[in-house]
Amino acid sequence: MWGEARGERPPGMAAVGHVVLNRVLGARWWGYDVESVCRHDRQFSCWNADDPNLPKMLRVTTADPQFAEASDLAAGFVAIKADDPQRIRDDPTHGATHYFDRRMPTWPNWAAGRQPVADIGNHLFFKDVG
Repeated sequence: MWGEARGERPPGMAAVGHVVLNRVLGARWWGYDVESVCRHDRQFSCWNADDPNLPKMLRVTTADPQFAEASDLAAGFVAIKADDPQRIRDDPTHGATHYFDRRMPTWPNWAAGRQPVADIGNHLFFKDVG
């Protein structure tokens, strides 16, 4: 959550967590658990070898207030099963499996012609992207 949305308030970081859990529930090519979904090639940019955020992410500690906040949020997500009906009802992304930062100069190709299902912080969230 920190690697993808550290500039967001807690609801924005949590929304990224919901996207990960939605992918755990979705198409298996993303992976079968949180780690494999997060590290799936070219899916979450903070894990890309060429992303400038990766070195920052690998050395951050809880001394960073935003990382401490993201760690607390992540700890809450660990206790939740992706398919928990309450989590699904409370998902502010409405089942989204994709998102991007609206401040990008152009929309990614996968978002062309699609309507976002949620708008949280600086991110637009999408589902049924195939």
